[in-house]
Amino acid sequence: MRFGYADPPYFKCCALYGHHHPDGLCWDDAETHRLLIVRLDDEHPDGWALSCSTPSLRTILPMCPDDVRIAAWVKTFCAFKKGVRPCYSWEPVIFRGGRNKGHKPPEKGGKQNTPKDFVILELLDPQVLAAPITLKKGLTGAKPEPFCEWVCDLLNVLPGDEVVDLFPGTGIMGRVAERRVRTPITPSSRVDVLGEIYEDRP
Repeated sequence: MRFGYADPPYFKCCALYGHHHPDGLCWDDAETHRLLIVRLDDEHPDGWALSCSTPSLRTILPMCPDDVRIAAWVKTFCAFKKGVRPCYSWEPVIFRGGRNKGHKPPEKGGKQNTPKDFVILELLDPQVLAAPITLKKGLTGAKPEPFCEWVCDLLNVLPGDEVVDLFPGTGIMGRVAERRVRTPITPSSRVDVLGEIYEDRP
């Protein structure tokens, strides 16, 4: 299967990048984001994921197909800005498709065999992880490796699949995806980002 992931400059955040984009597009323009969603849908019918910001969700979500879902990256470190209360401390990930149809739930009392639709990457309890923002990576908005693992889990990426990162930036998603698609996943060796073994992957 062939999946796509996009982490573009967020809507109305072009100034953070000095408006210098290799694609020559302005990401303060909602139409640019709409065209990206059309591209994701056309080029990655097996499944895709799109990072965005909570303020942009009201603009971006209506552009998406009706069957998308929203997952949440909860950040343990965030910026406190003048006039913003409460602070923004999570980011949406819109995703569609993936190897998720026909999934069988665990037996009653059995272990979790699917990722949750949120991630927090500091260990708070055995079920919940919280990921802080990535600092000093040389690019505004760079995502940490556990976040990239979680996105791959949302789509259920397996060996032999292809993950296309439309905005490679620091290359973190590419490295994480490369490991996953080349490393055999078995009940004895695959531990997901929640720290649990997937014993029944469809």
